[in-house]
Amino acid sequence: MADVDAQRLMIKVARLYHTHGMRQTDIAKRLQISQSRVSRLLAQAEEASIVRTVVAVPQHIHAELEDQVEARYGLSEVHVVDAVSHDETELSKDLAHAMASLLYDLAFEVRTVAFTSWSKTLRLMVDALLPLRTRCERVVETLGDLGPPRLQHDAARSTQQFAGLTGGEPVFLRTPGVVPSPEIKELLLSRDPYARGALELLDSVDLALVGIAPSEMDPELRSGENFFTDEQYERVREQGAVGEVCLHFLDADGNPIASELEDLVVGITLEQLRNARHRWAVAGGERKHRAIRAAAAGGWIDTLVTDAATARFLLEGPPPPTKPAPAAPAATTTP
Repeated sequence: MADVDAQRLMIKVARLYHTHGMRQTDIAKRLQISQSRVSRLLAQAEEASIVRTVVAVPQHIHAELEDQVEARYGLSEVHVVDAVSHDETELSKDLAHAMASLLYDLAFEVRTVAFTSWSKTLRLMVDALLPLRTRCERVVETLGDLGPPRLQHDAARSTQQFAGLTGGEPVFLRTPGVVPSPEIKELLLSRDPYARGALELLDSVDLALVGIAPSEMDPELRSGENFFTDEQYERVREQGAVGEVCLHFLDADGNPIASELEDLVVGITLEQLRNARHRWAVAGGERKHRAIRAAAAGGWIDTLVTDAATARFLLEGPPPPTKPAPAAPAATTTP
């Protein structure tokens, strides 16, 4: 009973401070406790995820840089943040918080969100996200399971958490994301109606949150363990791949690489991605420079959250080849 009372007091203090805007000294007087205890309870509320804090960085502090990248690649929006560190983990946190702020202010109707749950930055974004003002109907995973069980569990938890923050239903793709052969892929899908249903929902996506990666083994994954092998990566690089979007490999100009790996992926297709009404990506850092340029040049994304150094890289060298704009899918209406 004492634990329940302590939790109720913690919640009350958090609501008075964050919702009602009361000062800590006033809360202490009102509840007849010390100010130091108020401070401790606020810290405990944050540790328990009862309170989530997001640093609201003013948008467009790099307005000129953003405009230049948008114009060069035909992107709808580019949001550039200053990196506080060159460390990739620290950069991912900064980009994740920026993406969380952008999603919180979502202004258009969203019924179906395609969510790349294996992306570390997108998982960090979910951890930083507040409940969205715009409600959706479903959150569908873009890829099947990748890597070891721990990563699979983290991905599923993130999908569940993200769906809760959007008010939508989580739709999991509980099948291997990379299979050994096309025949095994066909067999798995023929026996799994839930996986087939999830993949069909990706035909009508209002917002796709996608991952961008270089053409190399992800640090969280191991060769051949529910994923591609080092040898497969080597072959696709020999074909000109510089990066991938949702495990679809691209050359330097953003053209898809025709390889046998396409038939081994269980997840969103390039056609489904192209037909999504909005395609948002959050990525940055030197290791991903060429991959991000390929995704932007090929028209596979229309909104990008990145760091200033990456944005400046995107403006270097000759402009990307002109490509026809993706065909707009039929408009969706609320029944």
